[in-house]
Amino acid sequence: MRSGSVAVRSLVPGLLSVGKMSGGPAVRISIESSCEKQVQEVGLDGSETYVQPLSMSQNLARLAQRIDFSQDSGDEEGAAGGSREHDWGEQEEEEGAVKFQPSLWPWDSVRNNLRNALTEMCVLHDVLTIVKEKRYMHLDPVSQEAPAAKQNQHGLLLVSKKKSLAGAAQILLKGAERLSKSVAEYQENKRQRDFNSELLRLRQHWKLRKLGDKILGDLSYRSAGSLFPHHGTFEVIKNTDLDLDKKVPEDYCPLDVHIPSDLEGSAYLKVSIQKQCADIGDLGTINLFKRPLPKAKPGTPHWQTRLEAAQNVLLCKEIFAQLSREAVQIKSQIPHIVVKNQIISQPFPGLQLSISFCHSSNDKKSQKSASEKATTEDHLYVLEHNLHQLIREFHKQTLSNIVMPHPASAPFGHKRMRLAGPQSFDKNDISAMQQNEGLLEKIIKQAKHIFLRRRTSRTIDSLASRIEDPQIQAHWSSINDVYESSVKVLITSQGYEQICKSIQLQLNIGVDQIRVVHRDGRVIALSHQEQELQDFLLSQMSQHQVLAVQQLAKVMGWHVLSFSNHVGLGPVESIGNASSITVASPNGDYAISVRNGPESGSKVMVQFPRCQSKELPKGDVLQDNKWNYLRGPFKEVQWNKMEGRNFVYKMELLMAALTPC
Repeated sequence: MRSGSVAVRSLVPGLLSVGKMSGGPAVRISIESSCEKQVQEVGLDGSETYVQPLSMSQNLARLAQRIDFSQDSGDEEGAAGGSREHDWGEQEEEEGAVKFQPSLWPWDSVRNNLRNALTEMCVLHDVLTIVKEKRYMHLDPVSQEAPAAKQNQHGLLLVSKKKSLAGAAQILLKGAERLSKSVAEYQENKRQRDFNSELLRLRQHWKLRKLGDKILGDLSYRSAGSLFPHHGTFEVIKNTDLDLDKKVPEDYCPLDVHIPSDLEGSAYLKVSIQKQCADIGDLGTINLFKRPLPKAKPGTPHWQTRLEAAQNVLLCKEIFAQLSREAVQIKSQIPHIVVKNQIISQPFPGLQLSISFCHSSNDKKSQKSASEKATTEDHLYVLEHNLHQLIREFHKQTLSNIVMPHPASAPFGHKRMRLAGPQSFDKNDISAMQQNEGLLEKIIKQAKHIFLRRRTSRTIDSLASRIEDPQIQAHWSSINDVYESSVKVLITSQGYEQICKSIQLQLNIGVDQIRVVHRDGRVIALSHQEQELQDFLLSQMSQHQVLAVQQLAKVMGWHVLSFSNHVGLGPVESIGNASSITVASPNGDYAISVRNGPESGSKVMVQFPRCQSKELPKGDVLQDNKWNYLRGPFKEVQWNKMEGRNFVYKMELLMAALTPC
């Protein structure tokens, strides 16, 4: 090598000593060895992942796993060379560049020493056992009892089978216990899931809030504008009354509600119009009858029905409390009476309006008392429904009374309320605008109207059933107001409806009076007395007979000589006035006079010509034949003996008989 060349001497792995051949100082440099690790994976970006080399402990364990302790030493000597060469060949191939081949297997001496030590320990253990215990040199006699051995064998078989069966039974019991636990856990989880789903359904219909570990709901109408002080709170609880060992019933619900005791059961407001009680002690004793709960719709949970019933009880309590407060505060000519659960008012003389709060709980005692007190029901469902509507309007009005932002100088309202001078409102107008009727006043007015309408209908029906001629018909309007109704009354004769259309009345039934509108536009005001309406209808039916004769005379060609709705002659009628009409035949020979009164009835008289009258004396004064054309005196017709189905038909037959051919 030339002078100046560099000599490399290995000092430590990775470090080399470099120096000149001329004997200069050595310089240590670091040289990276070649990669001896196997590549495990090459990434998409070109990076290589290598297999980590084995540590010393892992390498020792791998070598120890190759020892076969089951082979003998003699067998291993022949095959030691080949196996060792094979194993070390694999090791050389795995390790790569490092090549080392020993003359003997490195663990051979270790294995031989361990085997020798094991043999010596076993021999020592056997010697100590023989020395210590003497039973190894004892000879046992052979038993000759073959049957006993068989019995013992059978007993052992039975015992072994019993133990086997006991073990199998124990395994089955443990499995059954695990299955029951899993079923119980599944049912509990299912109940929990069902409870959450029912709670979600409950939240869709009712207001809920969580207070601590409790779930509370609200039954009141405070959000709708109610001012009733009752809290109306119910509690949602989890139903734990289900027995897991029994079959789950079909109506089982994992959710239950706890309602206050004063809201349990069913309640309603009984509104009735009765005759006035003679004794004031009878006012507080009202017959309570249990109204059955409304049937729930299919698929409706039981808690929904209970909550609706409890909310209805709360609403009825609020209505009755409002009515009681107004009954005490309102000053009227006849004071209202509040006794126990009943409010008494007198809308008309001799009548009383009773509003009662009926509440029946679900216990057997209340049901028994309710069944004992059950009587005929005279409840006005319309007024009960109107009470619920009025309280809801009151709630809405309470919400709408919230004062909105407005100018301080001029409040909102009618313009004339802010004006001064002749165009402004006077005191009466302002007080009328500010008057606000209470719940009790409105329901009393509605009760008056309903009673007056029923009395009018009863009067018309009684006259129609009692009097056959003429006929009276009533056509009630289907569109009415809570304070006013209308009915059209027609008075006709059977078979002559197209001819006799003279009497058509329009009755407008209000709160305190009845307004009658005639066909010609005349208006008559009647009071609430039943007799007054009955007398008026009887007088109109009497006038109808006379008007029918007038219309029939026009059709038959007869001449109307006189007509009057109010006759001043004859007996005085206690009901109205009598009517009369006189008609003459087309040739003037005959005349018919009809007088009809509401009480006296019909009286028909016929006037014949003088020549046909045999009762007149013949004198010498009237010698001329022209006087024979004058009509003679009137003769009364026996009207009851006339043939015909009604008055107009008989009159038509009489006119036809007296009309010349």
